[in-house]
Amino acid sequence: MEHVDYTHHLNRLHHTTKDNRITQVFIENVEDGRASIYQSVITNTSKEMSCFSDFPMPEDFPNFLHNSKLLEYFRMFAKKFDLLKYIQFQTTVLSVRKCPDFSSSGQWKVVTQSNGKEQSAVFDAVMVCSGHHILPHIPLKSFPGIERFKGQYFHSRQYKHPDGFEGKCILVIGMGNSGSDIAVELSKKAAQSSCTCSGITPAELPKSQTLHDAAADNGGRGGDNGYPWDSVFHTRFRSMLRNVLPRTVVKRMIEQQMNRWFNHENYGLEPQNKYVMKEPVLNDDLPSRLLYGAIKVKSTVKELTETSAIFEDGTVEENIDVIVFATGYTFSFPFLEDSLVKAENNMVSLYKYIFPPHLEKSTLACIGLIQPLGSIFPTAELQARWVTRVFKGLCSLPSERTMVMDIIKRNEKRIDLFGKSQSQTLQTNYVDYLDELALEIGAKPDFCSLLFEDPKLAVRLYFGPCNSYQYRLVGPGQWEGARSAIFTQKQRILKPLKTRSLKNSSNFPASILLKILGLLAVVVALFCQLHWS
Repeated sequence: MEHVDYTHHLNRLHHTTKDNRITQVFIENVEDGRASIYQSVITNTSKEMSCFSDFPMPEDFPNFLHNSKLLEYFRMFAKKFDLLKYIQFQTTVLSVRKCPDFSSSGQWKVVTQSNGKEQSAVFDAVMVCSGHHILPHIPLKSFPGIERFKGQYFHSRQYKHPDGFEGKCILVIGMGNSGSDIAVELSKKAAQSSCTCSGITPAELPKSQTLHDAAADNGGRGGDNGYPWDSVFHTRFRSMLRNVLPRTVVKRMIEQQMNRWFNHENYGLEPQNKYVMKEPVLNDDLPSRLLYGAIKVKSTVKELTETSAIFEDGTVEENIDVIVFATGYTFSFPFLEDSLVKAENNMVSLYKYIFPPHLEKSTLACIGLIQPLGSIFPTAELQARWVTRVFKGLCSLPSERTMVMDIIKRNEKRIDLFGKSQSQTLQTNYVDYLDELALEIGAKPDFCSLLFEDPKLAVRLYFGPCNSYQYRLVGPGQWEGARSAIFTQKQRILKPLKTRSLKNSSNFPASILLKILGLLAVVVALFCQLHWS
């Protein structure tokens, strides 16, 4: 067996524009304690649903961004609001501890290390924003025979690009977003018909997470009429329907909508449990790779041998050279005392996924330790807006007992909706959670008032995409451009698609023309009838 640390080079790639702005920074080596991406990563939530609430992405940006383009947006945001002067880069946090007088001051002593030197400072409050995609989860005990396997194996976190995999027979275990993306990319380099996607063994991991488990409408990034899937799926109206209709009806509706593009059963992508929701798995290329045999979908791995994999259905895949474990992540907080935020079974007990309920002073919060069925950026932004108001004493938290009861009820609801699998411990509904946070700070739109004051906006808010601009219409941090951003989002969606001008094209909708012609026909018919009578 050869356990490969897939880090070939230690070079850094910079793509620069004419004015020397760096638009891409890609590091090939995997760094401990930091998240890692592969070079081709593209967002699976669209720009209009992923931007910060008071800073729309440029209209010429594509709807789904390459990681370098997303980095460019972050830099634009930081420059716009002059944030860089507040950020200390290349600094490791070694420990966060309560000050001796914490019960009265709520302060924290933070020890950091930079350039080999340690230093400490006292802070009034702390936000933990390290996320949950750092520590790879490879439950080797769930794969009998792995110790005999003679090929290479590594976690998807160590994957960077397909170079070096030419002609290899590859097994990708796990069919979430990373597993699907990596399988598709490797299938272009691997030996013909030898890149295999497999579900995951049921012992410690979720059942096969397939394209069908997506909450998206068709399994790809495009939704109805080609609009980004999340701008179609995440509306208040649709969210309301999903909340009030029976679960079986909701799943059936999603199933029918998705199967309009292709029948998932025919592709071997039917989920083993249709009645729990899961994070959207979005890959437009997977169906085509399946159609011409570049990828095969298999059941869960039962056992590994020196050169092959035996699956639960009894089939065997021979001569495997490489195994990629796309088996998710776990998380921990080594710089915190266990009594503060303790992770057990990939779960933490936090009030609304943010606050430890037992602190004497609410001056510690976790941001982004959540997995919404939508974009993480607007979610984390609203979390931070609420947290800062709690820190400043402008918002207050309920009693410890109330927070603990909320944590228990929320967990029960999560299990009912998303199941008990390790990958779903941080899952939550998107629109419901955003509204819940906005309500805490007074930023949730009042639809009853808007129906009378601005009915056009009310209709757009309820039936249109539930994006971050909606939470800047009212309340603290109100932004004057929010209403305009809501009404111009379609323009920003379509702008990057219209890369050529079509002559003799008319902007006048054909449907309106037909209605006018129909109305004229009725008028002519009535006139003729009156004339001859």
